[in-house]
Amino acid sequence: MTSRSKEKVAAAFRKLFRSPEKLDNDGAGPSGSPARRGLLRRHRDGVSPAEAAASLPSSPGATSLVKKKGGAGAGEVRERAAAVRTRRLMKELKEIQRLQENRPDPIFTVELVNDNLFEWHVRLHQIDPESELAGDLRELHIPNILLHLIFPENFPFAPPFMRVIEPRIEKGFVMEGGAICMELLTPRGWASAYTVEAVVMQFAASVVKGQGRVARAPPRHSREFSRRRAEEAFRSLVKTHDKYGWVTPALSDG
Repeated sequence: MTSRSKEKVAAAFRKLFRSPEKLDNDGAGPSGSPARRGLLRRHRDGVSPAEAAASLPSSPGATSLVKKKGGAGAGEVRERAAAVRTRRLMKELKEIQRLQENRPDPIFTVELVNDNLFEWHVRLHQIDPESELAGDLRELHIPNILLHLIFPENFPFAPPFMRVIEPRIEKGFVMEGGAICMELLTPRGWASAYTVEAVVMQFAASVVKGQGRVARAPPRHSREFSRRRAEEAFRSLVKTHDKYGWVTPALSDG
């Protein structure tokens, strides 16, 4: 056998017994490039809560798109998003309960609706004592303003839905069904750093700023006072403000 023939045989053996790692590095193996192998490992091992939050849809339309196209991956993201929501609400609830226990006269108190962590009743006990609304509450012997909060699946990356249950309030940025006109509660005005305490305190300031009063007479047009009616009013509000914008008060006005 000539030297040239020997070189050909040796090259054939080297190619035949080439290591899998070498194949992968050259892109000929089943895993492809190093970047692709890293992507496969990441997909296999899952994503961190921060990555789940970053990939969370920010609107109902985006959520429906994920449901259609995502398959099992979308299910995993939803599970991790649910875990984020649960941890956040547990943390906030514990902090609020701690403040309630340490203060003899808390500004507001919280209780779960039917032991549901994602649905709260908030009782606002204190507002500006010099306001007309506070005077109405004292005169009518109403101890607090009852608010209803519902936290969506993608909370805290989307705002809770909040409405006034009782008493019925006129003006004060309170609308039909107890819906609340407050930019903070809209998708465009919300930020994940906002807490339940911040939302409640903002409402306490807004209802006074808007000259809210306790309704003493039945409404002229009797309409259903319910969550459904409040959600309809709020959706209409969001569309209107998305079109025409919001008026931001001066800092001196609170």
